[in-house]
Amino acid sequence: MVYPNAARNEVLGFTNGILRVKVAAPPVKGKANRELIACLGRLLGVGKSSVNIVKGHTSRSKIITIGGLSQEEVIRRLSLD
Repeated sequence: MVYPNAARNEVLGFTNGILRVKVAAPPVKGKANRELIACLGRLLGVGKSSVNIVKGHTSRSKIITIGGLSQEEVIRRLSLD
């Protein structure tokens, strides 16, 4: 779940298996999506090209893949466990 127009980029954690993330960019012309991809790439230590929005480009609910990382590794790298 992505929350645009936040004061800063922030990972809120997992709730019922869903990662919640705040991004500072507005949901206009894909800015929030680009900010989400850049933020997750930085936090996970992967390139932006490894972070892909599979579904939900215009929705707060998105399905995202991280190339080369399992869900367990994502959780570990975000220190959310």
